[in-house]
Amino acid sequence: MSGVVVALLLGAALLAVVTGLLWLSRVHTLDRRVGSFHCWEATSPDGPWTAGVAQYGSATLYFWRRWSLAPRPHIRWNRVGLSVVERRWQDPDATSGDRLVVATCRSQSDFYLLLSAEAYTGLTSWIEATPSRVNSVT
Repeated sequence: MSGVVVALLLGAALLAVVTGLLWLSRVHTLDRRVGSFHCWEATSPDGPWTAGVAQYGSATLYFWRRWSLAPRPHIRWNRVGLSVVERRWQDPDATSGDRLVVATCRSQSDFYLLLSAEAYTGLTSWIEATPSRVNSVT
């Protein structure tokens, strides 16, 4: 092989390693944030679902896509206009530890979150804790 080909291969390998390390650092940072939880987001109840990490802010719910290097959240929902209008179990026959909830949420438009029962409880508690909220969770 010529020196140019070897240099290109080494450069590509170095770029892949750096990209992988950046992604791992981002995932580690998102997972360790206070108020963060794993969930999947979709604009339709049938998907496609996007894996990610959501985090409660004081006035905003943030959603970062799992397979991205973006430093900013992919979606933001304001707490004031956010409500859960319906919930259902994804698989009603699963054991209690494996059960996931599909939450139909409404902000400016409807969207869906697939999350653990514990994360759903935290989400509804966070929404209900908003001052002056009536009928925000069904």
